[in-house]
Order: sequence, then structure tokens, then C-alpha cells
Amino acid sequence: MLFSFLPMENVIQIVFTICIMKRFQFILIILVYFFSISLKGQGIKGEVGEVGSEVPLEFASIALFDQADSSLVDGTITDRNGVFEILNIKEGPYFLRITFIGYKTKEISDLQLHGGSLLDIGFIFLEPDQKVLDGVEVQGQQITSDFRLDKQSYSAESFESARGGTASDLLQNLPGITMTPESGLTIRGSSGFVVMINGKPVQSDPLMILSQLPANSIEKVEWISSPSAKYDSEGKGGMINITTKKGATDGLFVQFNGRLGVPSIENYDNKAQPKRFGGDFNLYYVAGKWDFSLGASYQRNDQSGRRVGEVFTVDGDTTTFFPSEGERSFDEKNYSGRFTVGFNPNEANSFSLGFYGGVRDRLRTADIVYFDNHAIVGADRIYTMQYFNANDQNRRGDFALGSLDYTRNFGNGASLTASILLEYTLLGGPTINWNLGFPDTDLVYQNELNTNNNPLNGFRVNMDYHFKPSKIGQFQAGYQLRSLDHRGDFVYERQNLETGIFELLPEFSSEVNLNRDIHAGYVQLDGKKQKWNYGLGIRTEFMNRNLRLKDKAGTLDSLYPYDFIRPFLSGNLAFQMNEGLQIKANFTQRVERTTTFKMNPFPEREHSETLEQGDPNLLPEFINLVDLGVIKNWEDNSFYLTAYHSRIKNLVNRVNTVYTDTILNRIYSNVGTAKSFGFDSGLEIYPASWWKLFAGLNAYQYSISGSFDKQPIQTKTWVFSSNFTSTFTLPKNWVIQTNLNYLSARVTAQGEDGRFYSPNLSVKRSWMEGKLTATVLWQHMDLGLLRSNEQRITTFRPQDFFTTTNYIYEVDRIILNLTYSINGGKNRAKFVKSEFGEQEF
Repeated sequence: MLFSFLPMENVIQIVFTICIMKRFQFILIILVYFFSISLKGQGIKGEVGEVGSEVPLEFASIALFDQADSSLVDGTITDRNGVFEILNIKEGPYFLRITFIGYKTKEISDLQLHGGSLLDIGFIFLEPDQKVLDGVEVQGQQITSDFRLDKQSYSAESFESARGGTASDLLQNLPGITMTPESGLTIRGSSGFVVMINGKPVQSDPLMILSQLPANSIEKVEWISSPSAKYDSEGKGGMINITTKKGATDGLFVQFNGRLGVPSIENYDNKAQPKRFGGDFNLYYVAGKWDFSLGASYQRNDQSGRRVGEVFTVDGDTTTFFPSEGERSFDEKNYSGRFTVGFNPNEANSFSLGFYGGVRDRLRTADIVYFDNHAIVGADRIYTMQYFNANDQNRRGDFALGSLDYTRNFGNGASLTASILLEYTLLGGPTINWNLGFPDTDLVYQNELNTNNNPLNGFRVNMDYHFKPSKIGQFQAGYQLRSLDHRGDFVYERQNLETGIFELLPEFSSEVNLNRDIHAGYVQLDGKKQKWNYGLGIRTEFMNRNLRLKDKAGTLDSLYPYDFIRPFLSGNLAFQMNEGLQIKANFTQRVERTTTFKMNPFPEREHSETLEQGDPNLLPEFINLVDLGVIKNWEDNSFYLTAYHSRIKNLVNRVNTVYTDTILNRIYSNVGTAKSFGFDSGLEIYPASWWKLFAGLNAYQYSISGSFDKQPIQTKTWVFSSNFTSTFTLPKNWVIQTNLNYLSARVTAQGEDGRFYSPNLSVKRSWMEGKLTATVLWQHMDLGLLRSNEQRITTFRPQDFFTTTNYIYEVDRIILNLTYSINGGKNRAKFVKSEFGEQEF
């Protein structure tokens, strides 16, 4: 036989790589294989835990020194299970130094590496280093951040302002990340990014995922700014990996959390008071080879607010003005349940099965008075009228999905992982639009109903193989298949005011069906050479997309196909100058795919003055990103600074055209190329044993060059964002935390998104050795002195239209949160999350 002279493990490597990379990089894999089978890995591994409890210690620093001259050879940190590995080390004597905040430093000497083996030194237990300073007991400072080659990691427990809230509340405190009511969540100014849950990529709408995931269930958040080839290629802003809590030692852990908002101080004359309350629980049970995770949550999180707008359109010598003011509020309910079970029969095999079900119900109310609608020709006013627009937009998503994962460890660093995820989602909800008289609202000018029903089916299959480590590093290869079938039925009806019957408007009603298949294969090499760390990868994707459109009149039945075969390159390089200083460089290529909503060309009535529609010929955005940075750690402090440049081809923006004299049409369109050049930085310092300061700053120049509707687009501006969190640990278990999030104005293709800022305060008290905690949150502090939690959006086109709207949302919100834990320990629950449907919500 062809491979009879090879060991079985090497034959498996060849067969696996041929299967997964057929159509993509077969020749490259063969070269990789024959280069790697002759090489062997050499290094050291172990596990770090707390003495007595044996709880694994994540983020413990591991430094390897040459025993001859005490020079630093390499270093790493422990993972979530307390495990570490340092590979590709030459033969010789070494010693290890293990450090972790709040614990005594430990050294292990006389470690001899030889013969190409991987030395396993087993468990290393650290003793707590408790101190008493000025009567304040220091129980170990909580690590907030860990800055590494391609990512930054943040501990969720360090951000008290997110306690009892969701993942969205947590993320807005991190460097380079901003979140506003209108612009949503952005990373380095980009709204496109991918969310991973416990390392599993999902394609769902990030805001949908983050608004449903309780902050109390999160252990840490990682922002992967320059993902390698092994990750999905999607996401302009990189990837966010959320690690949820899970039992780490045998036994039971249960946590209950309750949340209640006090009545609003200001409800902006909204017709109903907002309601804010909810609760969640998380249960983790570990017994030998089995671990179970169970969680459920319910959140009612309403938000009151107003909007004030000024709009005018120009048609020849006629200018029409329609200024407005009124309510813009949200009623939002989220409830979900999750269950996972893991089975680890031995060190070589592990299984995980998970189920998830959830509902998100969101009602946006826009009751707007158009108090001076008028048109002028020259200096003459030709008409004046007032009217009231009552607009309710309801969006609901029901989800049901499951996943199965399997990992096989072959020993000596080689492993195979396979997973499958299935999802069924039902999306929909009506939009009701009334144009009524004012102040006589019994007078009906127009009554419209827009309904939609959008079932979605999707699945994802993954296979990943980690090759045996070699002298130049470790190779990985993998294959992924994703399939999406999304069907939409959109019905637009207008009431006949004489008969009272709703009649179909076929030009606005449609069937929109999207089928999309993606085949992807990758090869990735990661390695270390003395003080150098490096990675190089290529991911090749074949995407086939078919969008079919039909109108209700039966006059349109069109197919819009689109496909590509494209490689995505990535690379990173780092140099460890000394134990506390590292410089790094990264390059990655990404793609941002279009959703069904953005490709639906049939208009939807957002409210009286706005229609919204997509473009069936919309192209994906393609991104190149390069960055250069430095990471500095000293004692308990850390700092990073990264300069970056990104280029986005086929940039998608929402732009406006004039539909009628009093209606603008919002269209999603490819408007050209966007470029960003700037830097982001993060700092964590301890000015005193009881005071921790965390700060992030992002500054970049953003420009758009292109055209829309045969008119050129040339915009450029500097954008600044910052996040500051200051934590004071006081006697008798009191903790006070303040934070401020700020975002400056930012240009768009046709205008500007205005500045936004939000200051917050939290006060926490704990009892019963931390099992019971109570927290008071003061969100969007204002006191009538500031302009917190509001943002102005402006768009215009000379000689055509101008619109500016100030969105003003509730300030001075007071939230009470109570948490009780049973057997509180280090926990992370690996819950399955939505892969497809939430992106379309």
C-alpha cells in the first residue's frame, strides 16, 4: 500500500487533510504534511491551581528561564482549566517561575529537557498571599485584563456596572468598543463583528446574542482583533469570544440573581411607564466524568425616550418642511433556557451536547407630532398642516437549536475536533402606521399594516485537526460547511377608509427567499523560536448565494445569484524583549456578508417620513487589516498600545433618497471604500492597594471615498472613543465603581452620527463570605446638568434633502440587583448559542 511504511497516526493525518481541503489547498497540505512528519515537538506542560481547594487558576503567568544564566527563554499564561504548555524549546536545564496576583510566587528548578519529549510536571499549587494594609484585608486583586499577541482578555467580574445586566452592558466598558442606542455596538468604528461562545463561532446578530446573555453567566470576554485562519473569516471588527461559567471542580454550584428598576425619574411624556425587572439562575454540577449546566433568564428592560427631528426636501422651486417631536420608546422582553451536558470518559475523549431555546419580543413605539408641515415657493408658504403619526413596530424571534461536539486527543499534542449545530428560527412581527389629525386624532388620513413571517433553517458542520507539534511549531487544518435557508413573506396593506377593508399593495409586498452555502478550509501554523512567536495561515472559502424575489402581483420572479472562491490570509509576529515587554505585528483579511434584510428591495414603512429597503445586488464587504503594537506588564499593572490601518472594499452604508415630498427612502448600498488609520490603547494600574484604574482610548481617522446615485462621496474625520473604570475596594466588603464611556462624532456616507457619552456609578456590599451581594446601579447619570444617553443623526444631500434627528433616551436610571451563590467557585457554562436566526432579527 502507498502509506504502508508510515505509522497509523501519520496516515490519519494525510487522509484527514485530503478530505477537508479538497477543492481548496490540497497541494499546500501535502507539502505541509511531508515537512512536518519528520519533526518532533519538545517542551514543558503543567497545571496550576490553588492549594487546598485545588481550583484551577486562570491567567497565572508562567515564565521559563535558562538555568545557566537566568535569561528569559519563553512564557505563557494558564488557560481556563489552569493548564499551560511551552513548546519548541531546545535541550538543556531550565527553571520555571509561576506568579499570580494575590498568591505567593513559586519557582521550580532543575528541569531537564531532552530527547524531543514533552515534559509534564503535573500539578503546581500556589498559596494565597493575604495581607493586611491599613486595616483593609486584601484578598488578591482581580485581574481585569490580559493583553496578548492577537487578543485582549477581560474578566467580567471586574465591571460592577454590568452586574445583573447583559453581555452588552459588559462590553461597552472595554477599550475600542462603543455602544449607542442608534449606532449600536462598534469595534474601532466598525459595526460588523463575529461573536463566539466558548470558542464556537456563530453568525447571528451580535446585538441579539449579547442582549440575551446574562452578564452574571460570563466568566471573561476576549476581543480577537486579528483572527487567524482557523477562525471564521467574517467580521470587520474582528471577533468577540465570550467564556461562560462552568463547574471546575466536583460538586454543585448554583447562583440566583434578581434585578429591579425603580420608577423612572423622567419618562419624557411617554404614554406608559417603563418596566425594568428580571432574574436569572445558573446551575453547574460536576461529578467525575460528567458535568451539567442549566440556566434560565427573564429580563424586562423597557426604555423611555423622545426624538426631535427637522427635515426638508427640495423639488424644483418647492421646499417642503416637516419638523417633528414625540415619543420614541422600547418595550423589551427576553426569556430563554439553556442546558448542556458534558461527558469525559477519559483523557483522550470528550463529548458535549447542548440545547437552547429563547424568545425576544421588542416593541418600538414612535408617536410623533408633525407640528408645522409646510411647503414654500420662494418666500411664499403654499400650505400648512399638522398631523399625528402613531407607529408601532414589533419584532419577535423564537429560537430552537441544538449542538453536538466531540474532541479526540491522540497524545503528544495531536487532536481532532468535530461539531454540528442545527437551528430552526421563526422571525416576524407587524409594523402599524397611522397618520391622524392633530389635535383631533379621531380624523384618520392613512392606516397601514406591514406584516412579515420569516422561518429560517440553518446548520453548521466543523472538523479541525491539530497536528503533532514540530520543531517549527504546530500545524492545524480544518473544514467547515455552513448552510442557510431563509424564507420571507412580506405583506403590505392599506386600509380603504370608505369600506374599512385592508387592501394589498402589491408593489410593496413580496416573497424573499435566500439560500447560502459556504465551504471553507484552512491551514494554520503557530510556533515559537527563542523570543519570537509567529503564526501564518490561509483560509479558502467557496460561497454560493441565491436570492429569489417574487412580488404579490405575479409580475416579478427574479433570481440574483452571487458566488466567489477566495483565499483569506493571516499572519502574526511577536518579539519578547524581556519578561514584561513584547512588541507585535498582525495582518488579517476579513469579509462582512450581507443579510436578507439588507437585500430585500421591497420598501417597509418605518414611520410616517421613512421607507426602508435593501439592494438585491449588494456585495459583501472585504477587509484588510494590519496593526503594530507593544505590550508592557510590570508588577500588577499592564498596558498596551496598537497602531492599526484597515481598508474596507464595498462599504455598506444606509443612505437616503427622496421618495415623495414628505417621505425619505432609506437604502442599504455599497458606497465605496472606507479607510481607518489610528491607534487604541488599554491601561490597568493599581494606584493603591484599594484602588484599581482601568482605561481605554481609541483614536482614528476615518474616511469614505466612493459614490451613490451618480454623486461622489468624499468624507473624512477624526474619531475618538474612551472608556474609564475606577474601582474602590473599601473596608467591610464595600466596593464603589465609577465609569464613563465616550464616543465623538463620526462621518457617514451622507452626514454624521453625533457624539455620545454615558457616566455610571455602582455601589456593592457583600455578606456571608461573598455568597450574598447587593448592588445599586445608577445608569446614565445626568441630574439635568449633562446630555447623557442621547445622540444626533444627520444626513443630507445638497439641493435634495436635509434631515437631523436627536434621539433622547432615559437618564438617571436606578437599578437594584441581588445575587446569591451556593458553593461559589470558579465556573464556566458552555451553553450553545444561535448560529443563524438572530442575525436577521
